[in-house]
Amino acid sequence: MRSMWSKAACVGAVLALLAGCSSKPTDRGQQYKDGELHEPLGLVNQPNAKGRPVNAKDFTSQVMEIQYASPRLFKREQGTYSAVQQWLMAGGDTRQLRQFGLDSYQMEGADNYGNVQFTGYYTPVIQARYTRQGEFQYPLYRLPPRNGKRQLPSRAEIYSGAIDERYVLGYSNSLMDNFIMDVQGSGYVNFGDGRPLMFFGYAGKNGHGYYSIGKVLIDRGEVKREDMSMQKIREWADNHSPAEVRELLEQNPSFVFFKAENFTPVRGAAAVPLIAKASVASDRSLVPTGSTLLAEVPVLDNNGKFTGRYEMRVMVALDVGGAIKGQHFDIYKGIGSQAGHEAGFFNHYGRVWVLRNAPGTGNMPLFASN
Repeated sequence: MRSMWSKAACVGAVLALLAGCSSKPTDRGQQYKDGELHEPLGLVNQPNAKGRPVNAKDFTSQVMEIQYASPRLFKREQGTYSAVQQWLMAGGDTRQLRQFGLDSYQMEGADNYGNVQFTGYYTPVIQARYTRQGEFQYPLYRLPPRNGKRQLPSRAEIYSGAIDERYVLGYSNSLMDNFIMDVQGSGYVNFGDGRPLMFFGYAGKNGHGYYSIGKVLIDRGEVKREDMSMQKIREWADNHSPAEVRELLEQNPSFVFFKAENFTPVRGAAAVPLIAKASVASDRSLVPTGSTLLAEVPVLDNNGKFTGRYEMRVMVALDVGGAIKGQHFDIYKGIGSQAGHEAGFFNHYGRVWVLRNAPGTGNMPLFASN
């Protein structure tokens, strides 16, 4: 379909800064060395990439999850998955992809030099109680019924008690933790009663537009644009009063509701359990669900700074996100605080090739409908 080959729009103001930059790498990992690319996904003879994938075992685990959870998706992509696994078993040399019947489509990046944006997301674990008590004062809500076509209350209205307590699932000890689980779309909740963690899955939104609190802090001059990360937002919150934190969060009127389930694996939009660092959220209009990616991912240090090194990973597009548009992928980092630490810093650039079985080898076209 021709529309799928149209230019992808830049993602946010950060990507706009890429245009016209010098040919030197930056601390975000932009490479600017392969010449201009002129298609969102361009067929190349072989990826111009160094190294071999570091996560062959995780990729195999992710494919097994697809096979069990979504047989239809697995069948559609089986040719590519099988060829990629054979290639990995043979050593994963990018110069040999064609020997295994695999075509490589390089993504042009938001700057037309192949620099694709990577961000990260994770599954938080928060503390809560079933009733309001002590430090546990901040409600987590299930989705209330809508009154006709009217929007549900805004975040500020909800914080002021606009939703009946009948729809409260529990009370956490941190409004910021609630907000982060809201942004991530799901999380695990420890009710402190010795039972397994409950999974709070996404149940719906209030219908209001999303506004970045990171942008608010930048616009207010409280955090530098180049320093912005989830860690910086948490640091800001730790140094301000609960009232000031609430006022900041209220600048984003969008609000997420949850549904409580017994402990269950984290699943993406494709209803497939996600394997950390082997699955991504993508823009399905450009990279359909189930697509296999070969990604050159920047390596960061523990402070979120680019080390100048990259690692090759094979990953599968199994999720979506409201902010994930065009030449941008959100890498699933896993569960808990360490995964959150990694995800909070990640807003860097690398290169991506979509791998597909060559024509006539049994796979669907690159842009198969979802």
